[in-house]
Amino acid sequence: MAIVNSKATKISNYKNMKNVLKVLLISLLSFACYAQEDGADICSESKQVAFKRFRNLRNARVAYPGDDKIDVTYYKLNLNISYTPQYLKGEVTVGFKLKSSSSNCFLDLRSPLKVDSVKLDNKRITFVQDASKVNLTFDKSYSQGQALNVIVFYQGKPNSSAFGSFTFATHGSSNSPVVWSLSEPYGAPDWFPCKDTPADKADSSDVWITMPASFVSVSNGVLTKVLDNKDNTRTYQWKNRYPIAQYLISIACSNYTEYKNYFKYSERDSMIINHFVYPESFTANVKNQLDQTPFMLKLFSEKFGLYPFIKEKYGHAQCGFSGGMEHQTCSSMGSYGGGLVAHELAHQWFGDKITCKNWENIWLNEGFATYGEAIYAEALGGKSGYQTNISGNATRAKRAVGTLYVQNINSEDEIFNNNRSYSKGAMVLHMLRGIIGDDKFYKILQNYLISSVAHAAATTEDFQKVAEETTGLKLDYFFKEWVYGEGYPKYTYTYNPSETSKELKIQIAQSSGTNPVVFSMPVDIKIVMADGSESLTTVFIDKTTQEITFSKPQGAILQVVFDPESKILKGVSENKVTSAITENEEKTNLVNWNIYPNPADNQLVVSYGLSKQAEVEVEIFDKLGKKLKSEAIENLRFGNYSKQISLNEFSSGMFLVRLRINDQYFGKTLIVK
Repeated sequence: MAIVNSKATKISNYKNMKNVLKVLLISLLSFACYAQEDGADICSESKQVAFKRFRNLRNARVAYPGDDKIDVTYYKLNLNISYTPQYLKGEVTVGFKLKSSSSNCFLDLRSPLKVDSVKLDNKRITFVQDASKVNLTFDKSYSQGQALNVIVFYQGKPNSSAFGSFTFATHGSSNSPVVWSLSEPYGAPDWFPCKDTPADKADSSDVWITMPASFVSVSNGVLTKVLDNKDNTRTYQWKNRYPIAQYLISIACSNYTEYKNYFKYSERDSMIINHFVYPESFTANVKNQLDQTPFMLKLFSEKFGLYPFIKEKYGHAQCGFSGGMEHQTCSSMGSYGGGLVAHELAHQWFGDKITCKNWENIWLNEGFATYGEAIYAEALGGKSGYQTNISGNATRAKRAVGTLYVQNINSEDEIFNNNRSYSKGAMVLHMLRGIIGDDKFYKILQNYLISSVAHAAATTEDFQKVAEETTGLKLDYFFKEWVYGEGYPKYTYTYNPSETSKELKIQIAQSSGTNPVVFSMPVDIKIVMADGSESLTTVFIDKTTQEITFSKPQGAILQVVFDPESKILKGVSENKVTSAITENEEKTNLVNWNIYPNPADNQLVVSYGLSKQAEVEVEIFDKLGKKLKSEAIENLRFGNYSKQISLNEFSSGMFLVRLRINDQYFGKTLIVK
């Protein structure tokens, strides 16, 4: 795909068409390998590894929220970083307002970084530093609402380990140096003084990075200036004018190759996409992967609302960890697979524009970003691509232990648990979409992103409030059982398709464990008739056992399908009560019939005996009642017959084999291995 930058001229219609075709080709190639690449899984694993180091830091403080007496308004990081020796000298300005009258406050900063001095309004003030914070004493007591700025001068080598919050490392066969940060959830105080809580966003930030001239230094926002200094160093000045949480401020510095795309959403809304890639990694394949980004930006802007930081940029900076981290306006990446790129990009809306107010509600970040992968899969592969993604999330979500709301935020395995925070979080959104429909679902997301928590911090209750206001529905039951409850419902449904009454009765039983004892959910039930017609009814299941009565359709019932589009995270088993078919066999001249082997692999044999001449048809349906295969034979005389049917094109699962003898139907369940 052609590289487009800020100096690009008008492109002819022919070239535009070529670009569209190339994007489609890239998307198809991405989708072809999508099933083998899970962005949520990679993201979860890398963040768990990053956080494990805190268990080995003596006196590491993971309780938050920082100093509750201050409301942070601004950060300016002026960093002078030496790679040889590995050292950091910093001047960090923290602007804040006092939430109550006070003569002191504290900032979070961890040893071995050592504070040299602190200034308030260009005057030195006293401070006391311990292992995890700096206690500041003002020159006097200031009243509530007073705006103050302090500058903290400090230095040292930040704590670092593999995948640490501030890392000196190398890349490539030439061992080129690289420096990066990864602060989520508690790592920001490892390298700059801050208020360490996601609930308190600064209104804006600046990051100035001075390093040897061989480094390209990347941070949040837009690059306003590059200064070549007399000591053979270079200073990059980055400016961000959107609210930002402390853990989303980042740096990434190396001998990057810069590659650009262009995103144009409308005549007024457009921006450059900057990718900073290791030179040895900048291959044709990586360029193709990066060229997916404009398509994703357009997709998510259409679904969620315009990209939140359109006045600045989006981009990627390559770092030496395996996953990705959604640093605001520039995600730090270990690789560029479609699922991972989509995941980190979706975070710019869910995680960056709206940040979870506390780590207990991390699903508002990770569950939403994981669902972004499903939306991307749907855009590439349609309903089938979406269902494949959701099926994988459902499998993992069923393995989740505990509530979606994180109970123990001291454990990285709890916060970044892939089964729960990522996959179950995504399944909650999938189920909400199934309950209310596509239009209202996306309207909820759009309203949430322009609500009172936009560019701020949110809890589950904030999202629930928007969902209820948008739909007019009471959804307390839904969020209580899926966010604050555990497990998932397991249904068994029983029915008799041969019942002679005018009603079809379906008995439904559910078990789920102890919290909640019973799930309350609307469930679709589809009745498929032998003639191919079908009906769909939604029932509300909220008891351990209940009976649903339907007016019985005319004709023979082929199948009853529970939750046919898999809208619910569940276990389900069917108990079909069948009457003896001897009488029907006599009426239809069917002596006997069987299918084997069952379970089958790549071939099925259908055997049957006839007492008179008849027309025979063998059909195979999937569990949703869709006909997959049909083979008919006319005017067979009496005798025994067998029919071999290839199953090579069938995937593993459960199917229905239907035998038609003249105008009568008989069915057997088939399992394909």
